[in-house]
Amino acid sequence: MGSSITTNRLASDLDNILSRTEPLWQELRGQRILITGATGFFGCWLLESFAWANDRLNLNACAVGVSRHPGVLTQKAPHLARNPAISLHAADVRTGDFPRGDFSHVIHAATEASARLNRDAPMEMFETIVEGTRRTLQFSVAGSAARFLLVSSGAVYGTQPPQLTHVTESFTGGPDSLDPANAYAEGKRTAELLCSLAASPSFAATVARCFAFVGPGMQLDAHFAIGNFIGDRLRGRAICVQGDGTAVRSYLYTSDLMVWLWTILFKGQSRRAYNVGSEEAIDIASLAREVAAALPPEVAVNIAFTATHGATVHRYVPSTARAREELGLTAQVPLREAICRTCRWFSQNTFSENAVLEVSSAVGRS
Repeated sequence: MGSSITTNRLASDLDNILSRTEPLWQELRGQRILITGATGFFGCWLLESFAWANDRLNLNACAVGVSRHPGVLTQKAPHLARNPAISLHAADVRTGDFPRGDFSHVIHAATEASARLNRDAPMEMFETIVEGTRRTLQFSVAGSAARFLLVSSGAVYGTQPPQLTHVTESFTGGPDSLDPANAYAEGKRTAELLCSLAASPSFAATVARCFAFVGPGMQLDAHFAIGNFIGDRLRGRAICVQGDGTAVRSYLYTSDLMVWLWTILFKGQSRRAYNVGSEEAIDIASLAREVAAALPPEVAVNIAFTATHGATVHRYVPSTARAREELGLTAQVPLREAICRTCRWFSQNTFSENAVLEVSSAVGRS
C-alpha cells in the first residue's frame, strides 16, 4: 500500500491554493465536475484541492472521479474516498461507460505516462491518449459541459533546440512523426487538435501543456529523475545520476501546479494552450546535489558518465510568459523549498522500501 495524501499534512499547501483561487470557485457553486485519471498524481491533487475549496466555501458542488482502479483512492487518500461530495466511477476512458448526468466542467487528466509502454507498445500508448480524449470530449459536449481542460504535455514541442532557453507556446517545432518513440508526444498533439475541433461558443476547451513537477504523492520509482533522487535520499543511500548530469530541467511544486490548472480551467481562453511549469532551470547533476542536501545528513551523489566537452545539452524548460501575462500566474515555491517540502512529506508518511506511491503522473517527462 502506498502512503496517503492526508489533508492535515497538506493543509498549508491547500490553504495556499485556495487563497490564490478563491474567486474562481464561485463558477462551480452547485455544479458537478468530472475528473478523469482521478487516482493518479494530478487526479489526487485535483480532488484534494476541490474538496478543500468545496468545504471551506460551502460550494455545494460535487466531483466525480473516473479511474480504471477507483479502489486505489481508498488506499492513497481514504478521507477523499469517504468525502460525500466526491464519488468514484470505475471505467476505462477508452472503452467504458461514463457516469450518468450532466457536468458543467470536465478535467481530462487520464493518460499513460509510462516510458515502458511508450517503448514497448507505442500503438497502445497513442490510442490510449487519442481515444480517451475523443470519448471524453464527446461525452462532455453531449452533456452540455461549459468548460473542458485537457492535461497535455510539453512533449508536444519535440526536442527543444539547445539555444532556446525557454520554449514558448508559439514554438513551431515538433517531434519526429515517423519515430515510434514519439507515440506519447504525437498522441498529446492529436488530443490537443481534438479539443480545438470540439470547441464552440458554448464549449470552451483549453489546454495545459505540463512540464515537470515535484511534490507530495509523486512517483519515486519511475522514469522521473527528481522522484528517483528523492527516493534514494529517503532511503539514505547515495543518489545515482544515470547519465552525465548535463540535461536541463525545471520543476514546479504541486501547490503552484494546482493553482495553474484550476485557473486555466476557469479563465483560460478556448482553443488556447498554456505552458505549465517553472522557468527555474537546473541541470540534473545540480538537481541531484540539491536533493542530497535537502535533509540531514547529506548523502553522496554519483554521476554515471563524464560529460563530453561540446556535446549538445538537452533542455526541457518552458516559457510561462503567456500564463503570467494573460492569467496572472506565478510560481511561488522555489525549487529548494519544493524539494524540502516533498522530502518532509514522505518522511512523515513512514517512508520505506514498500511505501512508495505508485501513481500515474500526467507529466510528459522529467
